[in-house]
Amino acid sequence: MSGQQRERVLSAALFERERELSVVERAVYGLCGREMQCEIQKESTENEEVIEAGRAGEAGRAGGDRETEGAAEKEGGLLLISGEAGLGKTALLTHVRRVAGERDDCTVLFGRGSKSAERVPFTIVRQLLQPELAAMTQEARRELLGDWHDIAGPALGITPPVGPLADPQGVRDGLDWVITQLAFRGKPLVVIVDDAHWADPESLAWITSFAVRLREMPLLIVLAYRPEELPDHTPGFKELVAGRVARPVELRALTPEAVAGLVREALGPGADDPFCREVWAVTGGNAYEAVELIAKARDRDMDPVEESAALLRELGAAARGKGLVARLEQLGAAVTRFAYAAAVLGTEIELTLAANLAGMGPAEAKQRADQLREARILTGDTTLEFVHPLIATAVYRAIPTGTRTAMHGQAAWLSADAGKGVAVSARHLLEVHPDADADVVGQLRAAAREHLAVGAPDAARRCLERALVEPPPEEDRAMLLYELGCAALLTSPKTTINHLRAALDLPDLSEELRIDATFRLSQAYAHNSQLDEAARVVADQARRSSPGPAKLRLEVAHFMWQGIQVEEEDSISRSRRVAELARDLEGRDNAERTLLVLRAFDGMLRSENSLEVGEFIDRVLVDGKLPDDLGWTNAEWGFEIPSQIGIVCSYLDRLDEAGELFDQAVRAFEIAGWSGAHLAFAHDFRGLVFRRRGDLVEAERALRKGLGLAHRLGPGLPIQWDGTCLLIDTLLARGKADEAQEVAEANSFLPPYSPAIALPDAACLAGRLLLARGKTKEAIAELEAAGRRLEERGRHNTLWAPWAFDLAFAIKDEEPERARTLVGQAIQHAMRFGTDTAIGEALRLAARVDAPRERPERLSKAVAHLRLSPCRYEFAAALVDHGVALRECGHKAEAVERLREGLEVSERCGADGLVRTARAELVELGVEEEGEPAQ
Repeated sequence: MSGQQRERVLSAALFERERELSVVERAVYGLCGREMQCEIQKESTENEEVIEAGRAGEAGRAGGDRETEGAAEKEGGLLLISGEAGLGKTALLTHVRRVAGERDDCTVLFGRGSKSAERVPFTIVRQLLQPELAAMTQEARRELLGDWHDIAGPALGITPPVGPLADPQGVRDGLDWVITQLAFRGKPLVVIVDDAHWADPESLAWITSFAVRLREMPLLIVLAYRPEELPDHTPGFKELVAGRVARPVELRALTPEAVAGLVREALGPGADDPFCREVWAVTGGNAYEAVELIAKARDRDMDPVEESAALLRELGAAARGKGLVARLEQLGAAVTRFAYAAAVLGTEIELTLAANLAGMGPAEAKQRADQLREARILTGDTTLEFVHPLIATAVYRAIPTGTRTAMHGQAAWLSADAGKGVAVSARHLLEVHPDADADVVGQLRAAAREHLAVGAPDAARRCLERALVEPPPEEDRAMLLYELGCAALLTSPKTTINHLRAALDLPDLSEELRIDATFRLSQAYAHNSQLDEAARVVADQARRSSPGPAKLRLEVAHFMWQGIQVEEEDSISRSRRVAELARDLEGRDNAERTLLVLRAFDGMLRSENSLEVGEFIDRVLVDGKLPDDLGWTNAEWGFEIPSQIGIVCSYLDRLDEAGELFDQAVRAFEIAGWSGAHLAFAHDFRGLVFRRRGDLVEAERALRKGLGLAHRLGPGLPIQWDGTCLLIDTLLARGKADEAQEVAEANSFLPPYSPAIALPDAACLAGRLLLARGKTKEAIAELEAAGRRLEERGRHNTLWAPWAFDLAFAIKDEEPERARTLVGQAIQHAMRFGTDTAIGEALRLAARVDAPRERPERLSKAVAHLRLSPCRYEFAAALVDHGVALRECGHKAEAVERLREGLEVSERCGADGLVRTARAELVELGVEEEGEPAQ
């Protein structure tokens, strides 16, 4: 037996763990880019399969570019270690820490979950990263975090929050950046989390989201957990450990032979078989219990022979549950009281704090701690912890209920006095019995504010819900419900709705807060696809409000939520009312500006004169930019208003302004750390601008990024509609109908469509997709239904909803007269709108219905208009269509000229379908060989 193997044998908790040790050692050596140097014998093919199964799968990169030479030689990934309590997970992780820590080319980050700290947000994150960050200068930390310093810094505990509400997704993205930078800038990282099933939800959600995206990074994540105690608060973690990213290394109970080996290592080779067998029977092969039982036998100088075996069951009972508590009580009341205090405080127990909680002086506390160390209950010096979580759990459960509650109350105030912060105090207050204590309510509300500021809204919600149960003074109840609703605004619209409705039902909200709560409630309804309710709730509150800016704010919100409904019942009347209110407004305040924006958006959808529509936008903008108090992160009016400005500019051919607006949105949301729905929308709208410009490759890239951000929030959310529609439209423009269908299927692009207006109109797009797939009959039904809905509501914009042209093309052979009527009406709407893009695209699409001899003239006019347009794809399509029409009419020279120009523009757009058509036509004309590039 080698020296290294001998060392393992002496480590009792790692007995019979050769295969598991092989897995972890190979993972560490793989990370460091070296061949494994251990001497473990591979006992069987099954053993090799276990090793490979423990390695991480590949599921995407965590982000960041490589900055370290030779990084490609390093293999990171995810390693899962699963096992019931006491089977040796901690010992295995300790071995990983030692193996990795002994290497000069590896950095180890360690954290441990605990039942007591489960409710303190980002506990594990701080355990992992604070030691590494603490060793840096403040300047080095700022350089490392970059733009994420103020976003992730509060969660890391290295900087105070800069705002009242942090986006949880933004914080997770910031933590991704930090860990990625540490991995690529310095040594490879081994990130170890013990008892991950007890990790706080915020840390576990981050670890889970990051772990599934590991690939080819110099970073190894090792997670140990109890499979029977997987937390409900982070379903993603359950999916992670049950998925295919990495198959867990499962620890099993020791065999009788392994336990016999442990006995003989500790008590001598003379231990007989019946004695060893009884140790195994008493402990069930549980490594922790076996080690403890053997230690107790040694302490009693027990002779390890069959005659002593009968005493083992009594000794074994003293190592767990009631037996452990009885053994603790035998040490005396003072020792028991100190152990209770330690159990209430949880992990990283400060001796001074435990002494104060136990009601004893420093000298006595040190003495009691020494006794508990001797009894193998506690370990550590000034900072204590329980030897094993099983002991901590047994001691905590042994505390009488009333005593435990009282001790948590004391611990809350002692923690606050010791400067631990309201988050730590709140963890204890959550365990205190309700007693109508206003101070408790105040502490919980303060903790909730801190949780929100660091990006932990669920923790804030727990504090505020507990504060409601206290209960709060009656005059504070409405405000508390308002805070509770706002806490869930970024993460759970349904929760927001329930609490804000309850707050509004109470009389104690101030008028200002009542207006704000109503507006936020309407936003929550809108984001939950309940636009009717969003419009109704602000209308009801507006009727009860006194005339003034607050009432106007609600009325404007009412118009906004009505105006973006697909199935708005009284669209015509609402449009007239908005037009009347906005006619003479100059944009002097946000209420006036918002009305002007709504007027412009409505006019764009209705295909009113584009110059008049643009004039409404000009009254809002200041030197072409958003007013300072109507920005993207404005909490009073929301991001919907700036979004509508950019959308209108996109359809008015003011693409430079629209592009700058949406670039500003991305920057604003990233600076604020809003990496969820807001940032997803911003990238979708950037995709809209690229699509309108005809930069289809960039459009697809931006839209896939926006959809990716949206998907992180969960499946089937309203936010995914715009990204899905725009991406399908872009792929159809690129000539990729099959990919467009794949996107549609992957994102459930099926009726019923979103109740909110999508870009482009969802039903019209569905009809176009069906036409592209050759399903003409289904397309006709879809387009006819879309047309009826849009005509009833007076929405005639042919760029946003080109249903009439597509329907006319689908029915031109069966119903030619109806097709011509549809085209004629649609051209009138495009002419009224008046942009070169609208007119040129209308003429191009109308030509598909014309007789062959009539097409060249119509398409010549389309080309003339679109040559003046900034929308290059539509121009390319008109050039190619015109070239085809000219060839069909025998005008070869003109056809070649048009097709070559169309080919060149199509290639710049990334319109692969148009490129194929143009090249095929040029081959047909005999001026280019098949596959030959254009001159």
